Amino acid sequence: MPTSALLLALGAATLHALWNLVLARARDPEAATAVALVVAAIAFAPVAVVTWDVEREAWPWIGASAALELVYFVLLAAAYRRAEFGLVYPLARGLAPVLVLAAGVVALGNDPTAGQALGVAVIAAGVLLVRGFRGADTRGTAFAVGIAACIAAYTLVDKEGMRHAAPLPYLELVLVGPALAYAGAVTAAKGRAAVRRELGHAPALAGLVMFGSFALTLAALGRAPAAPVAAVRETGVVWAALFATLFLQERVSPGRFAGAVLVAGGIAILALA
Repeated sequence: MPTSALLLALGAATLHALWNLVLARARDPEAATAVALVVAAIAFAPVAVVTWDVEREAWPWIGASAALELVYFVLLAAAYRRAEFGLVYPLARGLAPVLVLAAGVVALGNDPTAGQALGVAVIAAGVLLVRGFRGADTRGTAFAVGIAACIAAYTLVDKEGMRHAAPLPYLELVLVGPALAYAGAVTAAKGRAAVRRELGHAPALAGLVMFGSFALTLAALGRAPAAPVAAVRETGVVWAALFATLFLQERVSPGRFAGAVLVAGGIAILALA
């Protein structure tokens, strides 16, 4: 893997964990998420227009992915209001590829390799450490599982959809509907004042960082195969554990941090298997 691709993938991982951190530490995660989504949709639009290449066959996949993304962001914002970032992020990111693999085995009859089985075992051990054995946050864990299911589902949908569209316009079309729907729903439920209070630099930055994370991932994929790029990107799980300690004053025990490292390592094994 070239050094340039490694650095780009590491940057993408850091930015992904960073925009999640910004939403998690917001006073009102739902309103902040609404602002971030609208900013991200606006930021993507010019690049999507310039790189426009969307076939008619992509539209059903775009619709399905947009619906899943909307549920994903609803759950994500709700989770960050009610549970610790250092719990939700590693669990959701760790369980998602396991669910993708399980779907391939159950629905498509794929036979998992020894490497994939090892990756699942490592992730499982990491998840147990992140969740903890005593006084575990059942609600936070449930949110993480729901978020992971959404990630797995839209990953499978997008794999098919992007066969018929260029990545950036595809992502823009997937994002714009949920952005408008979520922002409208939050405004209706909480009032314009609640959304206006989150019109600061941090939520807007989160939206731009969403865009930056995806752009760096695409740049890395242009310089290296997908498997190592995907593996390096999962270092974001470790960054999340560090961010939770440094910026949210969450208590990340040595066991939970070790669990985050195991989750990242297990995902890397799955990506490379």
